[in-house]
Amino acid sequence: MEHMDGDEQLREKAAAVVRRAKFPFLATVGRDGQPRVRPVSPVRVDPGFVIYVANLRRYGKTEEIAAEPRVELCYLDDAHDQVRITAVAEELTDGAVLAEIWEANPLLRKYLGTPENPELIIYRCRPVRVRFMHEWALEYLEVPTACGA
Repeated sequence: MEHMDGDEQLREKAAAVVRRAKFPFLATVGRDGQPRVRPVSPVRVDPGFVIYVANLRRYGKTEEIAAEPRVELCYLDDAHDQVRITAVAEELTDGAVLAEIWEANPLLRKYLGTPENPELIIYRCRPVRVRFMHEWALEYLEVPTACGA
């Protein structure tokens, strides 16, 4: 096995949490300043901790993200390892990426019919900060995201 430096090991530990936990919690801020958090189901995860989240236009987070695109995703796995991704959410407009996501997600196809459904929004959450905490270590480690972000 090829030797990994400390940054690579930390990135891999954090990526493993994202793979194991699967369903993060997404935090947004309402127009009234009230933070709001809810579980979400990512439809794609790219290298560098870029997370794609499907949404319906009628959901409350649509207005919240439009007004304040800074969000945070928190993954917690069964071993209590945690990854927090501070990100900027943007509506996905790249047709090729949308087509890949559509083809890879049977539930989108089942419930929304076509990728042109006006209710569908895919948010690309681009990380600005990624932190990892092992179990209840009480200290976050900064995860470098230079590879792929």
